[in-house]
Amino acid sequence: MEAITGTSSMAATEFFTHTIELIAEACTEAHNVFVEKESFSELASYLNRLVPLLKELNKRDISNAENTFLEILNQQVKVAKQLTTDCSKKNKVYLLISCRSITKRIQDITREISHALSLIPFSQLEISASMMQELGQLCESMQSVEFKTAIADEMILEKIESGIHERNVDRSYANNLLVSIAQILGISTERATLKKEFEDFKNEIENAQLRKDQAEAIQMDQIIALLERADATCSDEEKERKYLSKRTSLGSQPLEPLQSFYCPITREVMVDPVETSSGHTFERSAIEKWLSDGSNLCPLTMIPLDSLTLRPNRTLRQSIEEWKDRNTMITIASIKSKLSKPENEEQVISCLEQIQNLCEERDIHREWIVLENYIPTLVELLAGKNREIRTRTLVLLSILAKDSDDAKDRIAKVNGVIESIVRSLGRRITEGKLAVELLLELSRNETLRNCIGMVQGCILLLVTMSNSEDTQAAINAHELLDCLSFSDQNVIQMAKANYFTHLLNRLSSGSEEVKMSMVTTLAEMEFTDHSKSSLFEKGALTPLLDLISHGNPRMKETAAKALCNLSTLQKNSTQMITQGAVTPLVNLLYNHTSSHSLQDEVASIIMHLATSTMSQDSKNTLVSLFEFDEDIDSLFSFILCTRPLVQERLLHAIYAMCHSPLASTVKSKLRQNSENEQALVVLCDNENQKVRANAVKLFFCLTQDGEDKEVIDRMGQQLVETLIKIIKSSNDVQEISSAMGIISNLTESTQLTESLLKAEGLPVISSRLQSQTHNGSSGPHKKHLTENAVGSLCHFTIPTNRESQKKVAESGLIPLLVQFLVVGTGITKRKASISLAHLSKTSIELTRPIPKGGLFRCFSPQSESACPVHKGICGVETNFCLVEANAVSPLVTLLADSDSGVCEASFDALLTLIEAERLPYGCKVLAEANAIPQIIKLLNSNISNLQEKVLNSLERIFRLVDFKIKYGNLAHMPLVDLTQRGNSKTKSLAARILGQLNVLHDQSSYF
Repeated sequence: MEAITGTSSMAATEFFTHTIELIAEACTEAHNVFVEKESFSELASYLNRLVPLLKELNKRDISNAENTFLEILNQQVKVAKQLTTDCSKKNKVYLLISCRSITKRIQDITREISHALSLIPFSQLEISASMMQELGQLCESMQSVEFKTAIADEMILEKIESGIHERNVDRSYANNLLVSIAQILGISTERATLKKEFEDFKNEIENAQLRKDQAEAIQMDQIIALLERADATCSDEEKERKYLSKRTSLGSQPLEPLQSFYCPITREVMVDPVETSSGHTFERSAIEKWLSDGSNLCPLTMIPLDSLTLRPNRTLRQSIEEWKDRNTMITIASIKSKLSKPENEEQVISCLEQIQNLCEERDIHREWIVLENYIPTLVELLAGKNREIRTRTLVLLSILAKDSDDAKDRIAKVNGVIESIVRSLGRRITEGKLAVELLLELSRNETLRNCIGMVQGCILLLVTMSNSEDTQAAINAHELLDCLSFSDQNVIQMAKANYFTHLLNRLSSGSEEVKMSMVTTLAEMEFTDHSKSSLFEKGALTPLLDLISHGNPRMKETAAKALCNLSTLQKNSTQMITQGAVTPLVNLLYNHTSSHSLQDEVASIIMHLATSTMSQDSKNTLVSLFEFDEDIDSLFSFILCTRPLVQERLLHAIYAMCHSPLASTVKSKLRQNSENEQALVVLCDNENQKVRANAVKLFFCLTQDGEDKEVIDRMGQQLVETLIKIIKSSNDVQEISSAMGIISNLTESTQLTESLLKAEGLPVISSRLQSQTHNGSSGPHKKHLTENAVGSLCHFTIPTNRESQKKVAESGLIPLLVQFLVVGTGITKRKASISLAHLSKTSIELTRPIPKGGLFRCFSPQSESACPVHKGICGVETNFCLVEANAVSPLVTLLADSDSGVCEASFDALLTLIEAERLPYGCKVLAEANAIPQIIKLLNSNISNLQEKVLNSLERIFRLVDFKIKYGNLAHMPLVDLTQRGNSKTKSLAARILGQLNVLHDQSSYF
């Protein structure tokens, strides 16, 4: 202080300035300290409050005043500056271990500065009252403040002290302690980082020359010994070297315990020895029980104890633990030699059991077993056939690997280890559960984690186990799959095993490259329906739609392919429609910048979506592919100007819409625009067979429900020729069937028949029909072809065109039509009956009269017999006679058909036999064929039109007395029933017949 005392005020000013500068530096460093940040922050706050006071004092002349306060203040600020510097530069672990002493030093500095402030000579320096008050408050605050070690730091110190006190703490304790230290200090928990920090900590201790303080030196050595048990603080090679060196020095035979190790009370080796006031040592639990039973005598000497206090005998305890450790090391080595060359499987199981017991006793035993190089031997046991040996080995490997980087590294070095463990995954659930538990632990090692996913079949087995009924096994499998999801390739393998969680995550939030990889996987995979459903349930639609809308061109194509793949499931397609997928898809389809590949996939998706609307449940809300009717016209217009593949798929889509519950709306919209019909006719003549076939199918669909059958009037000969050309040249059964179906559905007219004849339609259709009949008609499309072909023939049999009828007969089609009455489908039978009825109406006019006999009649050849109906010479090809064609019997049989349309058509054909003057002859033929009872039964039909026809025919039949007598009674009840439930017309007709049968009076109200 001589530099200030007796010197000029200039020297004092420099001293003040230097102190203020030191304060600024100390406060700056206080922000960078590694430990006790709150305490340093508070110290900095006090120091900052000093600065304006020191500046004010600097304005005073203190050359004649007592300057001791300035000397103390300057010295303590220097100490504070050095402390903050040390705490921001020295090893972090060392500072944490020293945090209590650091806190105490902060406390001392604060108090000393407070003391210095109290020494300021206020009276000599003429300090104002306000400054004196402020200095007083600061001085009092700094004197009373209590600095405490941070709670987190204190907890670490307590754990360290506990670990030092409990000499047998395990590796896990040390590992967790080191991790806790790292987390508090903000150090990475990577092994290399922790090891470097620990080495720096040891160097810091040596550099600080702590050996001068023997107590602190011992404490630091104990801390080092404790932390050295952690995996990260000591290399595996160093641990192994130390262990083998120590174990080799112990010999090969276990030592018997010293007599002093035994408790005099229990006669067993002590675990927690304590010493009584008599100087003798006992097991804690035993002596405590002795004393709690009321005795205050020494159990050995029976002399009263001066005190009941029990003192831990740490020296003896350490000796006992060292003896146990020595014997355990020897035991571990001896068991390994037995396990390497066992006499039998029972010995292996016994050895494994002993090793497991040792592992469970203390964590250090696990480390010794690892250092004894047990792992390769254990891995070999996994290849054995004995299930118990394999399961015990899996358990033991899990115990050794748990929280041990060294064990995991050693396991990783064994060839084929993961393959051996994976094989256990596919075995019984007990073994598989242990295998997945072990793999989960090993996955915490980067090398092993990389290997696990690469083993063939591993991910598939894990996915299977994730669905196990064993809850814990399933949880472990899920967790392991999560661990393996670090690799895109693993994620793809999971997806191929129908585990899509991670793929969908990457599809939503991965990089562009990752998204491309994931969507490519979805595009190329073959899915089961369950997998398709699962993907949509887990949210695949949203990211795929996003990619197809906003991705780059290649991404859009691939996403479209994936969506096309998934949209084949009706449930998924319905979801796509309801979630608004149609609009972006159609926009892509119409966009001229879309690639051909993208358009192809989008067209396929739209086709799938449309197909999904076909089989909706009418009880639920019906889903329509398009929101507005105009969209249908737009789609149809686009078909004309796009490529064949897209045309084919879009035509199929519209065809599917025409078979949905909302078909009537779609068909109506298509028919409203005449351009659509013209477009269809053009498409029906398209060179591309698939486009043409789909166009013909759609055209057929539009004519099926009886609407707009007059299309031929607008389309003319062009359509007829196109359809006949298809029937003649196509090899597609469904296309041929649809073309015939269009013709069959068109309205009968002379014009149409002429057009068909002009296009040579009859020989073409006849050829197809006869070929189909000859080759058989199995399969739905072939049956439909027959139905539509027979329906097409109706246009050639109309009574107004006898030339056409003759060509039908000459083509040999009448016997074929009669054959279809027996073997055809309901539609075929109905259409055949209609054609036969058409032909039969002309029969009477084409019947040749029987030539009258001449003078030499007796000598002429036998004359031709007269037809029982037409009373002339009839033939199948000459006048199309049903009797000659043997059609009556099968037509009568059809009167009992369950299809009312078939009944009516066959009845119409039979009615042609009893028209006009043919009534008595025809009735006789019908009676012989047992037709009259069948006709009467038709009165029970629920078709009023058919009932009227039957009533009119019976009214004529019963004009014949013989038939009235024979069949009248049979008709009574049905006629009476009709008078009760029929409509006004059928009631009147039924009543008239009942009157005719003399059942009702002519004046009855029924008339």
